[in-house]
Amino acid sequence: MLYYLFEYLDKHYQLSGAGLFQYISFRSALAFVISLLISTIFGRRIIDKLSRLQIGETVRDLGLEGQIQKAGTPTMGGLIIILATVLPVLLLAKLDNVYIIILLVTTFWMGLIGFIDDYIKVFKKNKEGLKGRFKIIGQVGLGIFVGLMLYFSPQVVVKEQLPNQPIVEVQNQLSTTTGLFGDEHKSLKTTIPFVKNNEFDYTDLVSWMGDDAEKYAWIGFMLVVVFIITAVSNGANLTDGIDGLAAGSSAIIVLALGVFAWVSGNIIFANYLNVMYIPNSGEMTIFISAFVGGLVGFLWYNTYPAQVFMGDTGSLTIGGIIAVLAFAVRKELLIPILAGIFLAENLSVMLQVSYFKFTKKKYGKGVRIFLMSPLHHHYQKRGYHESKIVTRFWIIGIMLAVLSILTLKVR
Repeated sequence: MLYYLFEYLDKHYQLSGAGLFQYISFRSALAFVISLLISTIFGRRIIDKLSRLQIGETVRDLGLEGQIQKAGTPTMGGLIIILATVLPVLLLAKLDNVYIIILLVTTFWMGLIGFIDDYIKVFKKNKEGLKGRFKIIGQVGLGIFVGLMLYFSPQVVVKEQLPNQPIVEVQNQLSTTTGLFGDEHKSLKTTIPFVKNNEFDYTDLVSWMGDDAEKYAWIGFMLVVVFIITAVSNGANLTDGIDGLAAGSSAIIVLALGVFAWVSGNIIFANYLNVMYIPNSGEMTIFISAFVGGLVGFLWYNTYPAQVFMGDTGSLTIGGIIAVLAFAVRKELLIPILAGIFLAENLSVMLQVSYFKFTKKKYGKGVRIFLMSPLHHHYQKRGYHESKIVTRFWIIGIMLAVLSILTLKVR
């Protein structure tokens, strides 16, 4: 909203300073500051309100140190992250940008699913919350919406660098680089990390069926979107088990995706790094900055000992946003590396359950691989303090984020 106001003032009245709002860098920095202030200042008030309403965490005794003491801690704190993200975006972003629309819908969609789940747990006293099948239906529905928007929206296009065009020294004028890129076009191409030509086209999945089959390649793309959104949102949900782990790990992942969005949406950097230029995608940097500000502000209250938990309202929303951002910048195949913490948490649960069932069926007695899953609980059972576990997971997350950013040049 402020973007359009200052654009009007700059255009018609040449108001001093109004032109700053045309720069993504300025609006991104402002979005981060506003989001951080909202999450820290108003976050305290939201926590107090949750306490008065007795919206507290119900804890099952799993034999973990310090676990029982967390009973009654306010939950549904994901509302703080959502509020701190959405308000700056509404104020500073171009609201007609397709990527901003998709991200806002994702935020509200997954936030609503998580809120319903938390509501059932808290007010209906049902520890299981929303039934799993309804969560899956919601995640699949979002995946279908995102896939359709990314494929059919006329705003979602790419420009690829023309072959045999050398990377030249970039001048200040954009015209120096535009000639190195082809025309804007629809594409199902994405990038594969650490591969020389580092591109994969979803149409290759059906190319063996003949040329006519390529027009149905978007169906395969949709299936991938649904799978990754479901997997990442569930991974974020599983990671939210100890104080500060999910919020801190997510902030690291989103910062890395911010780098990809900035590079892909800037024709100069896209040319220099020889990557796919994605018009309009730079606007996502405003959303990302606000999102990171909300996560960092939330960490003020969520680090050990936590004064608030994000609940499924926050964790499902975080996972959905990360997955959609990855698709928007065409880095979804990088998710296993970039979101390696989420992947490890997911795999630990899958392996634990599968191996226990297998050994119980074969030998009559179930055997566990880990002392407890998800993975962070395994280390708690081994006697590590949760602050140490969180810090070490953050360090691993930073290493994975740096490795992911390196894929811009290392191929």
